[in-house]
Amino acid sequence: MKQAIPVILVLCLAVLSGCKIIHESEKTEMVSVGPEGDDARNEARLEDTFESQLLPLITTEPLDAARLREALASDGLEAAGSAHGNQGSGQGAAWNFPVRGSGVIVAAKLDTSARTVSVDVNDDGAADVTVQLGPVIRGTALRDIAPFYNFDDFRDQIEFAKLARAINDRIKPLLEVPEGDLVGTTISFVGVTPLKSPQEAMIVTPVELSFAK
Repeated sequence: MKQAIPVILVLCLAVLSGCKIIHESEKTEMVSVGPEGDDARNEARLEDTFESQLLPLITTEPLDAARLREALASDGLEAAGSAHGNQGSGQGAAWNFPVRGSGVIVAAKLDTSARTVSVDVNDDGAADVTVQLGPVIRGTALRDIAPFYNFDDFRDQIEFAKLARAINDRIKPLLEVPEGDLVGTTISFVGVTPLKSPQEAMIVTPVELSFAK
């Protein structure tokens, strides 16, 4: 029995050495980095960056949508992206381009919460660009255009995805859309389009919209 006592002591020490005593201050810190802290951290990020960095990044020097299509045809996606856009995180992620344009709405899908219009920007009578109107804004283009939203700075993919939704929610109040049929109306927009190939259709998530009859 006396020989068993040292063995028990060794086992106890081994167990204790694998444990960590957590003080109350550390508990608070641990809670703040969990999933329940995602919204608070993203809100703080947007308070620091949304108006001061993100909106200026998109609106200061957006590329004309027709000019972007020409750059894609002549230079290819990678070259055009390196010159004018930012690539999202992950292998095969889309290049995201700040774009502007103006044209006549040739078709409108307004019977859904994710409303869109198709716009002719080169006066050929055909749709060249699809513009999201909300209130449901889809995609992550507004997040992925910004190099200062680095995936490595986030807890995980879930927190990163929540940031995209938070940005889209902030955009909604900026998008004022007139009532009624929009076909035949002229629309001007500034926003972001994600592209994975030079031929891919442009779907713009706007941060600025205006309409004129």
